[in-house]
Amino acid sequence: MSEDIPKPVIRTTSKTILATASTTAVSSLLSATKIAERLGLSRNKVNPLLAELGLIDKVPNGWKPTRLGLSFGAVQKHDEKTDQHYILWSDTILSNQIFVEALCKVDDGAGEEQSSPQNPKKVDFREKFKAGDYRTKDGHWVRSKAELSVDDWLYTENIVHAYERKLPVEEEVYCDFYIPSGKVYVEYWGYEQDPEYSARKQEKQRIYRKYDFNLIELYDEHIKSLDDCLPQMLRSFGIVLG
Repeated sequence: MSEDIPKPVIRTTSKTILATASTTAVSSLLSATKIAERLGLSRNKVNPLLAELGLIDKVPNGWKPTRLGLSFGAVQKHDEKTDQHYILWSDTILSNQIFVEALCKVDDGAGEEQSSPQNPKKVDFREKFKAGDYRTKDGHWVRSKAELSVDDWLYTENIVHAYERKLPVEEEVYCDFYIPSGKVYVEYWGYEQDPEYSARKQEKQRIYRKYDFNLIELYDEHIKSLDDCLPQMLRSFGIVLG
């Protein structure tokens, strides 16, 4: 005779999630619904989060893992009855620091860092996280006039974007801008004469190549003609202006 073991209540903080995951066997596969149940989330949050991290892509009949997703333990499955593609995950994803941190940010409402004319950031949030001396139309604080031009252009064109988003990788790297709709990272390289900056630039470029991320690189000549160059650059990643 077996007795039912009550499920533990899990609060979505990174320390609690990692501690709980470390005591779990790593031999099972989890669906997005199971991940949501284990972490106390709405099941509708998980796949969009994984997609935003670049781990999965939406396809007409379901979801497919990206190369990065496969490295996180994604396993592609297909339901022959419904012709739907879905993904199962190694339960080690629950102890992945990158996934957990991103998950907690979404659950805490930190998605306010993304902005567009229809979704401007709240004043208290943008005031708390000033990044520089230049304030954009959507409330981001950026570090240069060039970044101000880029952010304002994206906002004016109704392109949802985030400023200084951490890349979903082990390395501690932040992009200048991230556009979720095309999983596109945007970097403005503006201090070419500075040796330290140049070395940092080369290291970031190496990381973008390593993980095969979509990357748009902007220089001073592009800033002068954003209306001409950015639409074409975005179009190459499937982002077409309305």
